[in-house]
Amino acid sequence: MSANSADLPARLEVVLVKAGRTKIRYTGELLADDGTRVAVRAPWAGSGVRDFGFVRFEPGDVFTEYYWRDRWYAVKEVRSATGALKGWYCDVTRPARRSGTELVVEDLDLDLWRSADGTDLRRLDEDEFAESGLGASDPEAARAALAALDELESLARSGGFTALLA
Repeated sequence: MSANSADLPARLEVVLVKAGRTKIRYTGELLADDGTRVAVRAPWAGSGVRDFGFVRFEPGDVFTEYYWRDRWYAVKEVRSATGALKGWYCDVTRPARRSGTELVVEDLDLDLWRSADGTDLRRLDEDEFAESGLGASDPEAARAALAALDELESLARSGGFTALLA
């Protein structure tokens, strides 16, 4: 199924859930949904500038986001307002669920950043993941989340995002 199919809405609401609560909800342009992977383009949905120290997300930035129904992560290509590639921000999540015009994704705390030039690769929020208690409450999900972070890091180190997102 492609984004040109008549049965696909042009807009999709992305709902990011964390610990059972909606963390953020925003609308993006549905680019494609092949039944396994959903691609959405959306402007930076945060309020104002978010400076992580290694990258700044700011008004005008554009995120092309890829979600899978069969993988435990999402990959977001981040570009500035001028179109310059900043890098890829990856969220470890449960597999995405889509219902009509809504895409629900459960954030599992672990993240990965890879800069556009590949010189900055970092695993993020491993402390939050450990504190979440997922390892005790859902050991299978915790194992899947850690495996997903390892897979993302391997893809990032090998330049595999290009093929993954093609």
